[in-house]
Amino acid sequence: SWEASHRSLGKNDNSGFVAACGRVAMGYFTPEQIPFYAGLARTYPLCDRWFGSCLAQTYPNRRFLMAGTAAGIIDTTTASVLAAPPPNGVIMERLEAHHVSWMNYYGDVPASFLFPAFMQSRPDHLAHMDRFYADAAAGTLPGVSFVDPAYARQDGESEENPADIRFGERFAARVVNAVTKGKGWDKTVLIWCYDEHGGYYDHVVPPRAIAPDLIAPRLPDGATPGGYDQYGFRVPAAIVSPYARRDYVSHVVHDHTSVMKLIETKWNLPALTFRDANADDLLDALDLSGPPAFAEPPELPAPALGLNGVDPPANCGGRGAGSIPPPGALVAAP
Repeated sequence: SWEASHRSLGKNDNSGFVAACGRVAMGYFTPEQIPFYAGLARTYPLCDRWFGSCLAQTYPNRRFLMAGTAAGIIDTTTASVLAAPPPNGVIMERLEAHHVSWMNYYGDVPASFLFPAFMQSRPDHLAHMDRFYADAAAGTLPGVSFVDPAYARQDGESEENPADIRFGERFAARVVNAVTKGKGWDKTVLIWCYDEHGGYYDHVVPPRAIAPDLIAPRLPDGATPGGYDQYGFRVPAAIVSPYARRDYVSHVVHDHTSVMKLIETKWNLPALTFRDANADDLLDALDLSGPPAFAEPPELPAPALGLNGVDPPANCGGRGAGSIPPPGALVAAP
């Protein structure tokens, strides 16, 4: 939440995580417990300076992912879904204006429903994950795909405390494997990341950020003061592509608007806000100058649960009570 995140920040020294979230904030998982994620991070470019877009919950950060601004919201509530839309619209409108295809594939709740007025007239841009796997296999994914896990099921894939992170890892493995083994692999960039830090400790203090616009956070009485001019805490992020650099860790500062910037760079689209206009476009993680390093995608370790739900080995219990909820993957097929 806004309050817990700012309390975790402490005196701009990341000293308040335990005070804000309790002992679980110091929990972690080992590579043996989440083998697919460990293999993904060791194989493809890892972004170790990818920050959440703001010190707040899921919905504000996902607004940044698709609109370059939270446009005033700070929490994950129904009121935030019904809040005024971003003044410059969403990246999907830019795609449509320039005849670039897009789709939001989802398990149970599509992230694009954060913009209900926009999505009401676009049911043809929503499809269940079954369709994603079929489209990936056939090489018929659209220009841009947003991919969201299932949250509400008993085996929910959100990884949010107290969910079992292994279900989310299995979901990510299915998505990545569907893309790397699909017919469109040779023209694909897949970005895997999480929307926010979920309360788990990090030693890196989030730097100041460019405010996206003049819209201030709508803070309730008594709330900790703050704005959208500071990034949230770091989140895991990896770049999966045949053109990904081998043995590469990106130390460039990124946030969710870097996804927008990559889309805008690829299709020469105008920015929506000051934030995405000044974001890095992720191209440091790619090498487009020669033969692709991963033309033949490497075989990654199986997830702890196995792709077909096989029981995990005995050492795959959770260390710590959970992890952080991913916005899923974004797949761009130029």
